[in-house]
This record gives sequence, structure tokens and C-alpha cells, in this order.
Amino acid sequence: MGKYFGTDGFRGKAGVVLTAEHAIKIGRFLGWYYSNKHTDGSVARIVIGKDTRKSSYMYENALAAGITSTGADAYLLHVTTTPCVSYITRLEGFDCGIMISASHNPYYDNGIKLMNGIGEKMDDDLQAELEAYIDGNAEAIPFASEDKIGKTIDFYSGRNRYIGYLTGIPSNSFDNCKIGLDLANGSSWMIGRAVFDALGAKTVIINDKPDGVNINTNCGSTHIEGLQKLVVDNKLDVGFAFDGDADRCLAVDELGNLINGDQIMYIIAKYLHDKSKLPNDTVVTTVMSNFGLYKAFDKEGIKYEKTAVGDRFVYENMKANNHLIGGEQSGHIIYRKYAHTGDGLLTAITIMEILKETKLPLSVLAAPAKMYPQVLKNVIVDDKDGTLVDEAVTKAVADSEAKLGDNGRVLLRKSGTEPLLRVMAEATTHEECEAAVDYIIEAMKTSGHLIEVKK
Repeated sequence: MGKYFGTDGFRGKAGVVLTAEHAIKIGRFLGWYYSNKHTDGSVARIVIGKDTRKSSYMYENALAAGITSTGADAYLLHVTTTPCVSYITRLEGFDCGIMISASHNPYYDNGIKLMNGIGEKMDDDLQAELEAYIDGNAEAIPFASEDKIGKTIDFYSGRNRYIGYLTGIPSNSFDNCKIGLDLANGSSWMIGRAVFDALGAKTVIINDKPDGVNINTNCGSTHIEGLQKLVVDNKLDVGFAFDGDADRCLAVDELGNLINGDQIMYIIAKYLHDKSKLPNDTVVTTVMSNFGLYKAFDKEGIKYEKTAVGDRFVYENMKANNHLIGGEQSGHIIYRKYAHTGDGLLTAITIMEILKETKLPLSVLAAPAKMYPQVLKNVIVDDKDGTLVDEAVTKAVADSEAKLGDNGRVLLRKSGTEPLLRVMAEATTHEECEAAVDYIIEAMKTSGHLIEVKK
């Protein structure tokens, strides 16, 4: 993790942590860097997408100004999803892609996600060079002049190509399927409707009226209760909720139950496994996936690998080992046959395909992956690394693991995006989880590391 760029880009409070000046410098560096790669005299091309936050327009203009000031061209997709930017970057041969979004965060935060020329997350070494430029001499990169100044190009058509790509994936029509969509007042607010309408579904949609400040507000994948009510009240077959940039998807079954990312991975992996279409019979998860998922995989003979938290680590493992499916409990699901990043709309389409093929309701498909109760508490400490190796804390973790045995687990880890430690326990009952987590936090308090338990 660098000074500015974490596991999912440069993210923070808009205008405070992430400023327009940062965006201009990012644009100038990328425009200059990729222009130097074009030794044949051709112009570097960078594509930009954004979510519906008010501040996204500011960053879009600042990035485009920075890019064009170095002689490169900026192509604007306008409001679109992160996976759309990834797809268009590799399809159209752009030098790199930029997505302006803070994902599931509130509207007052924003972020800048960078992708390489094949739509994958940008290399850490290049981001380190970029960080050095942000903190260094702004005049180190020259300004273009006269006819060398770059152009800003409206590339709205790129979104339509992405919609066409998604609608061409299923082999079944979704006619007569009643689907609820919670678009989170975010990036999917137009694309989501267009995709499912084109596939013939009867859709009931909520949170599709973004106003710049209502993205993720009591809606989307972080507030699933609205979709649960929609599905039950309207007797729908299934519901899907996305986050602000639509790289996540959570589902709701026909009974109104949440189907999380772990259960979604189980459904997709089992379907492919049964058809002998799951390479290596392996799924890539993170250390935060639920104990119940692994129990279900064990029963089916499906192997799994665990990475650090963050979809970039999942993807890196998948690519290195030729795995097809991976993801996170939060709903970042990567289906590497079709995408180089999590794609909420692709996830929803895949689930619909399985529903149509198996003729089974979502509740039945998800039932074998019974989720264990889980308690997660975020704590602020004086020293994250010091707390992790503190003798009293490590003893508390070992004691908790011994007590839970084969029927649960505990996990203590650093947040990749916030100054926090996360204390998590899974067990057969909520009470056991709560006791294990509180026991570890008490050890932090006794050892003098604890500052605050976040609400």
C-alpha cells in the first residue's frame, strides 16, 4: 500500500484527502508516461469513466485537463461502471483506463482507480512512480503546446458496446423472469435497466434517480433491506443489488433472504463443477470468506485458495494459477472468462443463467452453503503492527482458536484502506462469536493498545 494508492485506488474525502490538484497531476503523469511509450509518434489514448457523485465531474475535468496538457487524448465514457471501463480499455486498445469512484463509500468520498492496457489494476511500481511525481516537482513534466495539445473526446458509444457485450453472454432469454434491481443511485442506474430489459426480464427497479449526493445512501449492496422488501412485496423471483460503481453484486432470493458473495461463489462454482467446466476444481477466496463456504466446498469436492482481502489479490491469484472463479463475501465476484475485474451485472446475469438452466429457485441453490454466524468489530489502536504481535493479544487469539476448535475460527487483520484493525470470529452461535471477539479486544485494552472500538 502506497502513500496515496491503496488496494483499490486513491480514495478519500473529496476536496480534502483527494483534491482536484491530485487529479490534474495524475492525468499529467499518465499522459506523459504513455506518450513516451508511443515511439512511433502516435498519440496516447486514455479512457475515463465516473460514477454519479457530484465530485466525479470535477475529477473528470481535472484528469482530462492533465492528460491533454501533455499531448495525450482523453476519452470520456461519462457515467458508467468500473467493469465497463475495464472492458472498453482492453477492447479498444487504450493505453490505460481510469475510473472515478469511491465504490460503496458515501457520496462525500471519492476515488481514482487506475487500470493497465488490458483492464487489470495498474502495477504497483508504476503507481509508486506516480506517487513520487505527485509529491515532487510538477515542472518535471513539460506542457504540450500548439498542435501538440491533446483532445478530449466524447466516447458515450463505449457504454453501448459494453451493454452489447453483456447481453450477448447468456444463452437463455430471461422472458417471464421477475427481477428486482437496486441500482444504488450509482453507476448502473442506466446500464442495469438497459441490460435486463434487452434480455427480456420483467424488472422492478429502485434507487435509479441519482442526484449527486444520494449514491449508496440507504440503498444498494450495503443496505440490502430495501431490495429484500421489494422482492417480497412484489413476489419477485430474485433481486440484485449493486454498489456505487457496480463492481459488486449481492442477491436476494425469492423468500427475501440475503445471498452474499460467498453463497454466490458457491452457486457458480458448483454449477461449473457439475458440468466439468471449473478449471483445477478450485475457487479463489479471501481470508474473510465464511467458514460455511469452505464446509460446503469440502462436501462437493471443490478446492479453494485464500488470499489477503482485496479483489486485486484474488485476481492476481486467479491469473497466476489459471483459476476461473474468485471473489469476496462483499459481492466482488470475478468470472475471469468474461472480465478482468469484479462485475456486478455479469454476476447477476450468471446467476440468472443458472436459475434458468437448473429450473431451481435461488433459495434451493444457495441452501448447502450455510453461513456460520460471524461477528466483526473494527478497533482503533495506537500501533497496528505492534498490536498484532503483542504477547497478550496473540495469546488471546490462540486461546479463542483452541476453544472454538473445528467449529469456528478467529481472524485479526489490518484494514487495507483505513487506520483500523478488524477482529472477526465465526462459530456455530452468535454468542460464541461475540465472546471470542470481545476476549481479544479486552486483551488489546489490557495491554494498552486499544484506543476505541468503532460503532
